[in-house]
Amino acid sequence: MNEKCLPLAMLESFPAYDREKLSHMLREELASLKRKIVVLDDDPTGVQTVHDVYVYTDWKPDTLLAAFQAPEPMFFILTNSRGFSYEATVKSHTEMACNIAEASRLTGKDFIVISRSDSTLRGHYPTEPQVLRAELERQTGVRYDGEIMLPFFREGGRYTLGDVHYVAMGHELVPAADTEFAKDSTFGYHSSNLKEYVAEKHGGKVKPEDVLSISLESLRAMDVDGIVQQLMQVNDFGKVIVNAIDYTDVEMFILAFAKAVKKGKRFLFRSAAAVTKVLGGVSDKPLLTSEELADHTNPNGGLIVVGSHVTKTTLQLNQLKKADFIRFVEFDVTTVANESAFTAEQERVQNEIEGCIRRGQTIAVYTSRKRLEANTGNDEDNLRLSLRISQAVTGFVKNLTLRPNFIIAKGGITSSEVGTVGLSVVKARVMGQILPGIPVWQTGPESKFPGLPYVIFPGNVGDENALYNAVLTLKG
Repeated sequence: MNEKCLPLAMLESFPAYDREKLSHMLREELASLKRKIVVLDDDPTGVQTVHDVYVYTDWKPDTLLAAFQAPEPMFFILTNSRGFSYEATVKSHTEMACNIAEASRLTGKDFIVISRSDSTLRGHYPTEPQVLRAELERQTGVRYDGEIMLPFFREGGRYTLGDVHYVAMGHELVPAADTEFAKDSTFGYHSSNLKEYVAEKHGGKVKPEDVLSISLESLRAMDVDGIVQQLMQVNDFGKVIVNAIDYTDVEMFILAFAKAVKKGKRFLFRSAAAVTKVLGGVSDKPLLTSEELADHTNPNGGLIVVGSHVTKTTLQLNQLKKADFIRFVEFDVTTVANESAFTAEQERVQNEIEGCIRRGQTIAVYTSRKRLEANTGNDEDNLRLSLRISQAVTGFVKNLTLRPNFIIAKGGITSSEVGTVGLSVVKARVMGQILPGIPVWQTGPESKFPGLPYVIFPGNVGDENALYNAVLTLKG
């Protein structure tokens, strides 16, 4: 059932917190929590709220052991599972859970797992938390009481109010199910009310009335004890949704959550990126500047790769086309069904990229704006088609023979494949954000181009000028 749009201005009508008191209470609670925060990120955009944390691009036993041994309280594993089939998602999350449990055992460090996914509710849900729960319980013998869903993400204009999840568009809050994101060919849905969304995704095995709601009213009243009591009643992997319209709402919930954990409760998170910042105790940091990012010692041009097809990306690309210092090349993906034609098209684009970068000109390569459909009636076939195109786009970076000044990848699957396959990154440091919700990796020494600023630009974040402004910052 679709909900009505609300005025964006109504977000200012709720009572404010005693921020100083809340901040002090939260710092004390997190300091005594003593858990390693493990974030499993289904595409590389989940680091869009943090800085000076590390991202690993595999989940081998040695990788996870090293991450558990590191002094940082939180780390990310880039799973890229939003681009996986169902079978690959099950296999990868079983492996991750097994290796997390083993690293915990070897280091003696307990942990909290966050299954970080899209703030517009797309992804392998409920598969990922279900698989994690089953394998972690099998490996550790510890029973998980519940799953917490918290998709709030202020930087992207995602708010949950009255149990309904909204996307800010202009001066309105639009119910998520009424946006293009809900029409995703692989991960679509019909319910904006999160209780109904959970029931929908569980195929009716979970009833809306059985989903616990943490209300905005109880959070704003700073009813810590009341919220703790709610969480203490959750059992048998019960579902909990959290209303939030500001980071302080997340802070208030995490304060209560930490108290419940110390009383013995065990939860998995299914969340957007706001939770990682708060639970990980990450401080605010100004946006990255040209001085931090621009490399004036490298005369080569930069590379912008645009794979996302959402409307916002196309609008941003159109604005970027006003920049006369950029060469624009369309990658004609309609040839994908013809192997020889597709190969010839890849070679044409690769030559364009090499020539521009060598001449010191920035080049933007974008896939045809019309989304291709397999038209087989099988969502997995659409995903396979997308992956074939993504692999070709990744090849443009993997086959580069000279170091570009910078790289921007637009879109979740695109940026993941470019980072892990194209640039061969195994471990990267998150430098911060170039614009709100738009993170920058510094590639590791093992990568194709060590120390390169790599901008991971989500398809659905930023205003129309965001892509243009990011390029200006990198250009310096």
